[in-house]
Amino acid sequence: MTDKESIQAEITAQGDVVRKLKAAKEDKSKIDEEVAKLLALKAKLQGLDGGGAEPGNKNITLKTPKGTRDYGPESMALRQRIFDKVIAVFKKHGAETIDTPVFELKEVLTGKYGEDSKLIYDLKDQGGEILALRYDLTVPFARFVGMGNVFNIRRYHIAKVYRRDNPAMTKGRYREFYQCDFDIAGTYDPMLPDAECVKVVAEILAELDIGEFVVKLNHRKLLDGMFEACGVPADKFRTICSSVDKLDKTPWDEVRKEMIDEKGLDGAIADKIGEFVRLSGGVDLVDKLAADENLKNIKSAVEGIEDMRLLLQYCAVFGLQDQIIFDLSLARGLDYYTGVIYEAVLKSEPAAPAPKTNGTKSKAKQQEEEVSVGSVAGGGRYDNLVGMFNPKRKQVPCVGVSIGVERIFSILEAKAQQQEKIRTTEIQVYVASAHKGLHLKRMELLGKLWDAGFKAEHSYKQNPKLLAQLQYCEENQIPYAIVLGDGELARGVVKLREITSRKEEEIAVDGLAEELRKRLTV
Repeated sequence: MTDKESIQAEITAQGDVVRKLKAAKEDKSKIDEEVAKLLALKAKLQGLDGGGAEPGNKNITLKTPKGTRDYGPESMALRQRIFDKVIAVFKKHGAETIDTPVFELKEVLTGKYGEDSKLIYDLKDQGGEILALRYDLTVPFARFVGMGNVFNIRRYHIAKVYRRDNPAMTKGRYREFYQCDFDIAGTYDPMLPDAECVKVVAEILAELDIGEFVVKLNHRKLLDGMFEACGVPADKFRTICSSVDKLDKTPWDEVRKEMIDEKGLDGAIADKIGEFVRLSGGVDLVDKLAADENLKNIKSAVEGIEDMRLLLQYCAVFGLQDQIIFDLSLARGLDYYTGVIYEAVLKSEPAAPAPKTNGTKSKAKQQEEEVSVGSVAGGGRYDNLVGMFNPKRKQVPCVGVSIGVERIFSILEAKAQQQEKIRTTEIQVYVASAHKGLHLKRMELLGKLWDAGFKAEHSYKQNPKLLAQLQYCEENQIPYAIVLGDGELARGVVKLREITSRKEEEIAVDGLAEELRKRLTV
């Protein structure tokens, strides 16, 4: 490791120390001391780079920020296909789209995410406003609804969000990433919008063909009732819920230890929780919980059980009975959930590849880094969030789902790497010339094709070789080529070549657009 690389590693580690101290709200003098160390390291690195060197200095270390990556044309083509399929499902369910600023007033975001609030990216004071990058799309949506006095809306929103998380690139977990949200806001009969959100998740995952999946369902009121029945103090409900939320990645013994050692829960109470969170099933589990003497007298538990009974019935009507499971270990740690919660996971998760880099790795090292991606969608009901942003504190019940598009992308990218090259353009026809001196004729025909609405291109060389032009079409999967020659043009025709079969047919120039349109719509 070079001196510069060593210092850069120290800067990264020191930056993490400073962020942790700020998140833990340590003494200001201690934070200032660690910040001073960080600035000294940066000054040392700048000295190695030549001090006040001009921008563009060749010694600069070029890299994407931690937890981010670049996407080339093939990756972006694949991402766009995913977005198109997701949006098609959203629109099929009558959703309209909105957009909100990438940053919000910090006070809008704080206090909404429980223990994850420490992951919010703070921004420096700009013109007297304390701002932060949005952590998700749900809280900005609730602010939009409350501030605008919107009482009924079915919306989707696809945009980037930011989390100061510890990234795991091979798991599709980044610090900057897209979310694809679908939400229904308004007062409706119980579980009807909730069931449709589950249906939306199932349709999207089926359409993307990423493998078999299951949508786990639970209810926040039932969880609270369960905690009350087990003897958890009311002021610990949310923090214990955050511990339970880790059960999809962490063994029960470790979660139990966290509840007792870090959150001060009595061991006997933790054991009672353990008996519940191991349960999963369908209507049979609803019946079992409804008959539980410890839950019968707890209002929130009874309400949650009845909601779950209705939700399972509606999901069965939608034909989802084989794709859902009622799972008491599902908690979802965000504070704003108030009712049904759900999370979609793959039954057999393929390995996700590490993002491509300029370096090389051994096959063994690559396989070591290939790990499963976890849940691919999640959401739930949040009936009290909008009221926080409404001037008259009017509540608007909401339920929604967020598709983990980055994790889905990591799976489909792995599949794509094993298949043929991905098309990165949508060019339908290539205008080629058979010999020299025809570039003006090519440009004339190309202009007419563009004006007629075709996606077309040609070579930027005046006199390209015909073989090179046709090879370009094959490599870029362009379906048709129009070949111009002096003899054909004199007769008012051109050759239309089907690239895959290499069949050629003479077509009158006047009827070319009509013939192309007919072939491209078959």
